[in-house]
Amino acid sequence: MTMQKLFILFLFALLVSCKQTPQITEWRGTNRTGVFEANNLLKSWPQEGPSMLWEVETLGNGYSSPIVTDEHIYISGEVDSIGYLFKLDQSGNEIWRSAYGKEWTTNFPGPRGTPTLAGNHIYLCSGMGDVFCKDASTGETVWQKSMPNELQGVSPRFGYSQALVVHDDFVYCQPGGTENNLVALNRHSGELIWAAKGMGERPAYNSPCLFKWGNKKILAAFSAYHLLGFDAQTGQLLWTHEQTNTRPEDRQPGQGDTHGNTILFDNGFIYYAAADGNGGIKLALNKTGDAITEIWTTPKLDNFMGGFVKLHNTLYTGSHRKQQLVAIDSNTSTKTDSLKLGRGITIAADSMLYFYSNNGTISLIDPSSSQLTSKGKFRLKKGTKEHYAHPAIHNGKLYLRHGNYLGVYDIQAKS
Repeated sequence: MTMQKLFILFLFALLVSCKQTPQITEWRGTNRTGVFEANNLLKSWPQEGPSMLWEVETLGNGYSSPIVTDEHIYISGEVDSIGYLFKLDQSGNEIWRSAYGKEWTTNFPGPRGTPTLAGNHIYLCSGMGDVFCKDASTGETVWQKSMPNELQGVSPRFGYSQALVVHDDFVYCQPGGTENNLVALNRHSGELIWAAKGMGERPAYNSPCLFKWGNKKILAAFSAYHLLGFDAQTGQLLWTHEQTNTRPEDRQPGQGDTHGNTILFDNGFIYYAAADGNGGIKLALNKTGDAITEIWTTPKLDNFMGGFVKLHNTLYTGSHRKQQLVAIDSNTSTKTDSLKLGRGITIAADSMLYFYSNNGTISLIDPSSSQLTSKGKFRLKKGTKEHYAHPAIHNGKLYLRHGNYLGVYDIQAKS
C-alpha cells in the first residue's frame, strides 16, 4: 500500500473518530438507568454504616448530583445567588470553581440539574435555564445560551431541572414553549441544529433519555402533560403519551406537571413513574419506533423524583403515597414486596439496592430473595436543606450530596 493511500486512510479514521461521541459520564450512571457498574461491593454494612473516606461542606445550595471519574468529581452549587461548577480531586481538594452566573433562589435555591461530562467538556443547565459548555480542565466557558432569552423558553414553577443529554455532535435541552419546546444544539458551538414544537407546553423537571431502537435514535422527555418521543437526528415528533390525571381546564403551573423521573428503556419497552401523572406505566414500541402501545398501568409505581431501577424482571422505587420501597413485577405490574423506608431515591449496584430517604437515612437492601432484606443503614448528620440529590457510585465509593455537603464512603468489599 502506498504512503498516499495510508495517509488517506489515516485522515478518514481521524475524521470518523472526531465524529464519535466521547466517553459520557452522566446522571444516574450509564444510560441514566440508576444502575451503576460496580463489582465486589459490601453485601452488608456495620451498625454505624460504611467507613467515611472524606467530606467537604463548601458546595453551597443545590440538588445536583456529583459526576465522578477515576480522578475527579464535578458538581454544581449556589453561593450568594451565584452558580458555580466545582472540580474536586478524589481526596476532596478543590481544584477550581467556575462561576456561571445567577442561580435559582426563588424556592429550593440552587441548581437542580446534574452536569454531564463528555470527553473534556462539561455541559450543564442552571435553574434559570442557562445552558453552558465548560472546559473540564480549566473551568472556562466555551459557550453559553439562555433558553428563556434566546430560545423563548418557558420556565416551570420551580426552575429548570435538566441533566443535559449529549450524543454525537448534539446536546439536547428543553426550553419549553410553543416553538422551541425541545432543541438540539451543536455541542461544540451551541448553535441551534433543530427545534421541535412538541405539544407547546412548559418543561416538567425532567432529564431526557436517548436510546436506539430499530434504525432510530429516540429521545424521550416529559413536558408538563405529555411524554414525548422524538427522532434524535431530526426532531420529528414520533409519538406522545398524555398525563390524563389533570383535566385540561385545571392545568396550570404546579398542577399535575411534576415528572422528575427519567424514563427507562429496556429491549423495546419504555417504563416510567410519574406520581404527578399517570403513575407507573409500561409501553411497547413498534418495530420502527414511531408508535407505542400501553401494556399496563399501576398506581403503585408513584415516585415523584427519586428515580427507579430495574433488576432482572423487577422494578424498584420509593412509593410516595405509602412511603415505602416497593418491588413491582415488570411483566404484570404486581407488587411483590415492600419495606417501610419512607420516601426517597433508589439506585443500584452489584445486585444491591441503595435507598436514600428524605429524612437522610441511607439503606442497603438485598433484593435477591423473595423478600427485600435490609443489610444496614446510617444517617447523614451534616449538610443543608432537603435530601433530594441522587447518590453516585464509582470505584467502590458511595458519593452522597446534601446541600453544601458531599460525603464519600468506602463500600468496597475487602479481599
